[in-house]
Amino acid sequence: MNTSGDRLKALLQECGLSPSDFAAQRRVTSQHVNNWFKRGIPLARIDELADLFSVHRRWLRTGEGPKHPNPLLRMSPSRPAREVAPTTLTSPGAPLLQVPYHVVHEGELVGVDGYHMVLPAEALQVLGVPEDSAICVAMPAANMAPWIPRDAILAVDLSQTEVVDGETYALRHNGKLRVHSLSIGHNRLLCLHSHNQGNYMVERYTPTQCLVQGLEVLGWVFHWSHFRQRRPG
Repeated sequence: MNTSGDRLKALLQECGLSPSDFAAQRRVTSQHVNNWFKRGIPLARIDELADLFSVHRRWLRTGEGPKHPNPLLRMSPSRPAREVAPTTLTSPGAPLLQVPYHVVHEGELVGVDGYHMVLPAEALQVLGVPEDSAICVAMPAANMAPWIPRDAILAVDLSQTEVVDGETYALRHNGKLRVHSLSIGHNRLLCLHSHNQGNYMVERYTPTQCLVQGLEVLGWVFHWSHFRQRRPG
């Protein structure tokens, strides 16, 4: 794939989206899309389409660099980098933490007595997650499947609410829990991305819409755990 038009065509195929449906969604003609395939994506549309498909702007424009933001490799600039990701395996005698389980009730995070996730203390220390800021919640929807299955238990750092493009966050929206990868678009738009792009489109909210709809970042998702629902066969 030598041009941004080639990469756009491949992205549409990955999402199972026809050029005509894509044109209707973007409110342009099919001829516009065909021109983009042949001549490349107009520079004025690069940021918009990169947000839409959750890919790096540089990759879409030039083909250079990574295609997708990788939340397992990106770290907040204020936190030290580490060559090997911390493991959730523990050695005998290693300290463990009980991360309390929470639900959103009437728009507020509420702890559920007696329920918690056990995680190695070292893993949180490496990631810079304060022990008193870690909670766990249940994945509320299938929008991040199969990467994060519905009902997986997520560990969330409530102290990390600054949006880093490509990272995954727990959100409160109109009093309900949501989980999305986030990015910041033009004019400070908060863009909500789903891994299941075939069934969930990118959502964009202005700062005013976030305020009116009670859309806020609760914290950074740094771990999840999921049991299969049944044995094979």
